[in-house]
Amino acid sequence: MKPPEQVKRELVRQWLGKAEQDLKAAESLLSQEQPLLYPSCFHAQQAAEKYIKAYLTWHQVEFPKTHDLDELLDLIGSVDKTLAERLGDTPLLTPYGVEIRYPGDIPEPTPTEAKEALQLAKKVRDTILPLLGDESATSIT
Repeated sequence: MKPPEQVKRELVRQWLGKAEQDLKAAESLLSQEQPLLYPSCFHAQQAAEKYIKAYLTWHQVEFPKTHDLDELLDLIGSVDKTLAERLGDTPLLTPYGVEIRYPGDIPEPTPTEAKEALQLAKKVRDTILPLLGDESATSIT
């Protein structure tokens, strides 16, 4: 049986690895000659969500299966109110996690909105990774 600390570290690395893949997917989809806007926004939201869930896992805060970034930021606030405030604009990505995937729910994002979504996901990454110390350095694939 693995020690609980090792299990926690492995879970954090897995969350971060998946977040990095989503971020790379968002970048790639947006950089195409004909950018794929809604899929890029979806992956930007997914990346931000997974970085946040890595942070929550590191601090052993249970979280529900949700794409609601507002709800996840509330949980971050229970650990670090300042961090939750710094990431206060992150919930702008929430509609890209579910609603955008279905016709008629919200309009196709503009190129500017897609670039902003990617920048917001990068902000979440750049804010959270330094707080995870060595875990972030060993997770990037």
